[in-house]
Amino acid sequence: MTDQPPFYDDLAACLDEAWRLLSEGAAHRRGACHTPTLATLGRDGAPRLRTVVLREADAGARLLRFHTDARSDKAAEIAREPRVALHAYDPHAKIQIRAEGRATLHGADALAAAAWEAARPMSRTCYGVSPGPGTPIPRGDGYALPTDRATAEEGRARFRVVLVTVERLDFVYLAFEGHRRARFTWDGGTPAATWLVP
Repeated sequence: MTDQPPFYDDLAACLDEAWRLLSEGAAHRRGACHTPTLATLGRDGAPRLRTVVLREADAGARLLRFHTDARSDKAAEIAREPRVALHAYDPHAKIQIRAEGRATLHGADALAAAAWEAARPMSRTCYGVSPGPGTPIPRGDGYALPTDRATAEEGRARFRVVLVTVERLDFVYLAFEGHRRARFTWDGGTPAATWLVP
């Protein structure tokens, strides 16, 4: 058997590795977990998937943060049904992370204000697009981005921070000698942890 990583047969280390990868993804745009897939429930009850940019991963608080436009389907879906799931995969580490939890939208509060101030000007511009995300248009270029700073700043009213409190996390490591899968669930501060058949 080849050498395996320290988390191979250690549940607590699997959880630590999952949060390390998520934190790395939030901090570095080239991190494998920088752009996880978000799953919500559409208005028709069907699952909806899209890529989001992970902005923060806080293991201690079990929080994942990303941003969205208040006019987006994603924001409406979260407001109606806050249960969401995120999926990330690191092909080099051969690790899959699935996190499920409840999302909250923040717009007119200190959290959103701080995130807006920290956002790069290019990111802020996206919230000033007209018409809003998902609007049918007659051709591919049938929308407009703000061309000046004042107009771009008007996008602040549409900017939303999404915080997901993780309630369940699945960790899968793919290895030739035998895969490992672990599940962590929270009902309070300390997670219940178990191995699962991969």
